[in-house]
Amino acid sequence: MTYSLIGRCDRTGQFGCAVATSSLAVGARVPYAAAGVGAVMTQHRTDPRLGPRGIDLLRQGCSAEETLAALVASTPHHGWRQLGVMDRQGRTAQFDGARVKPARAAVHAADCLAMGNILASEQVPAAMAAAFAQSPAEPLAERLLRAMEAGEAAGGEGRPVISSALLVVEREAFPLVDLRIDDAPEAIGALRALWNGYRPMVGLFVTRAVDPEAVPPG
Repeated sequence: MTYSLIGRCDRTGQFGCAVATSSLAVGARVPYAAAGVGAVMTQHRTDPRLGPRGIDLLRQGCSAEETLAALVASTPHHGWRQLGVMDRQGRTAQFDGARVKPARAAVHAADCLAMGNILASEQVPAAMAAAFAQSPAEPLAERLLRAMEAGEAAGGEGRPVISSALLVVEREAFPLVDLRIDDAPEAIGALRALWNGYRPMVGLFVTRAVDPEAVPPG
């Protein structure tokens, strides 16, 4: 009952994740990313321990495939897990445990991995990946959100989505974008409204952190 996307921007080096589900607070449990390192998604019967573990493996230089293999080997409950990994080169790897419920699917594309479980249709990840590819000049966060909207339009999951999240990292240790809808009807639409408000402020918030004297008064 979750659909998600990991993406990379070749122009900026940004990595990001977007996710939506019919359970609470998905952004607190599923997406993980680190600047210059890559990203990990852990979903279905989610084990949040696997996200930081995967980021550590990527940081040590493991490829996406090596990281995924280590994550699967590290948990005796891997049959319940759906995992996705992207490494710093943009390579992707994905795993569905034997007990992950259908409809489930994953699509690997350039700088993109889309996947989901308990979906309305196996075509949902393909619709997400296609939407992500259509606007390479847009900021990564916008591309990720358009992919989520395409997934929703393709049927999404079988239950109403009540939480969603958008995470993007670039150069700093803190996220460039970290937006969450924890409990709301039409959570992807709510995330769109939140991103539209946040988008003009992204550069300012970074400047406030790294060079506060350069921030205009007011």
